[in-house]
Amino acid sequence: MRTSRSRRAFGSPLPRPFVLVVAAVLAVFGLWATSGAASGAAPAAATPTQATAGARPDFRLPFACGETWQLQTYQGHAPDDKKLDMYRVGGQTLGASVVASAAGTVTEFFEPGGLEINHGGGWFSVYLHMERIDVRLGQQVSSGAPLGRLGLVGTTSAHLHYEQLYDTDGDNDGETDEMVHPVLQGTEYRLSPSGPFPRVTSTNACGGTPAPERFWVDTFADAPGYAAVDCVGDISPRCAVQGKLFKGTNYVLCKKSGDEVRVGNSYNHWWLLTDLDQVVPGGSGRAYISAYYLQRWGNDEAKDNEGRDIRLC
Repeated sequence: MRTSRSRRAFGSPLPRPFVLVVAAVLAVFGLWATSGAASGAAPAAATPTQATAGARPDFRLPFACGETWQLQTYQGHAPDDKKLDMYRVGGQTLGASVVASAAGTVTEFFEPGGLEINHGGGWFSVYLHMERIDVRLGQQVSSGAPLGRLGLVGTTSAHLHYEQLYDTDGDNDGETDEMVHPVLQGTEYRLSPSGPFPRVTSTNACGGTPAPERFWVDTFADAPGYAAVDCVGDISPRCAVQGKLFKGTNYVLCKKSGDEVRVGNSYNHWWLLTDLDQVVPGGSGRAYISAYYLQRWGNDEAKDNEGRDIRLC
């Protein structure tokens, strides 16, 4: 169902002081040459004219632990691949409780039946079509905290409209043109109106052991490290090799989607942030290696030795 966002419908937003967004130290990088040789100057510094993303929050499905919801989009959702409409599977959508997908502060109400949460680091989430809102402006909420209940506000078919946004211009607000592809429970969703429409079971506030700070993985060969993930085949100085991670058991911190590394029938588009064993002069000791080098998993997988999905950077 088509939706519109009319801000400030239910109240004025909180004051928005200008925030300094943490600068990311990621330049760019390419694929290790067959000869093993790659050289050049250290990566150029990040351009200071655009805000750089802080660590993405651990966004969870915005419903109670164990509930299953189908994620959908439609032609004209604008953008079709970034906005999610959620429908309950095996339960009633109308009247269902909506919860915060990550911890943050409620900063804005708007029509139809919507609110926005500021999660810090430039990240925001948006929830629409609630007939009842149970939080107040300025309230701090934890992941899984109740926000309200779904109704038929601005729609003829009960569902939750959900968005994630990143504040690229640094004005401490998430706007529609700053919408990103949503990541929920470690999976990025880029839906198409033609489907398929995945069904996802919530792990929000389920308790248990939290994700580790470091993920231990086995690599089958020495892996070159790069400052970023988007220049496979680029031999310019900005894609200079930063150093090397030796083969064996190593830790990685998180994963990021980037250029595909392909050798024969083996390929992977995930890159893993880690601390290198060997650093070239002027290089950065913390860099990305391709998940292609993971020994235990197949194509396009990025899991640790226990089979857990490595969190997104």
